[in-house]
Amino acid sequence: MEPLTVARVPQRQGQIDRASIRGVEGKNSGVGTDTSEDLLNGARVLVVEDEAAISMLLEDMLLDFGCEVVGPAARLSKALEMAESESFVVAILDVNVAGEPIYPVAEAIVRRGLPLVFSTGYGGAGIREPFRDRPVVQKPFSQQDLKRTLIAAIAAGG
Repeated sequence: MEPLTVARVPQRQGQIDRASIRGVEGKNSGVGTDTSEDLLNGARVLVVEDEAAISMLLEDMLLDFGCEVVGPAARLSKALEMAESESFVVAILDVNVAGEPIYPVAEAIVRRGLPLVFSTGYGGAGIREPFRDRPVVQKPFSQQDLKRTLIAAIAAGG
């Protein structure tokens, strides 16, 4: 399978550099494009996950992608503080953090115009409105599933 290419979209003041992904056949043309791996390389990713083993797995995967991990936050209060104050490109949010729904954190991220990915064992059906259009990785997920979902979220923007 050929890699996806990413065409850079001009950045608007106060927003992160957006990208749009399009599948291509054959080799990259090179002009104004990067591979999808370049999109993740150096990206700051906020991680909100209360299960230590899953959090460590996420961190390892993100480091393999070349990302910088922000957090992780294992409590809703810390996650909300980080969502409102930290610099990041995309967030990965466990839907249920220590028995509390993650939606106040998701709302803060959306207000900032940043993309997010939900991580859940319940699939997309377990996501509340108005967040059902946001990307979801279903636990357990593979490294490839996570990578694909993060790239799509960054490309779509907040």
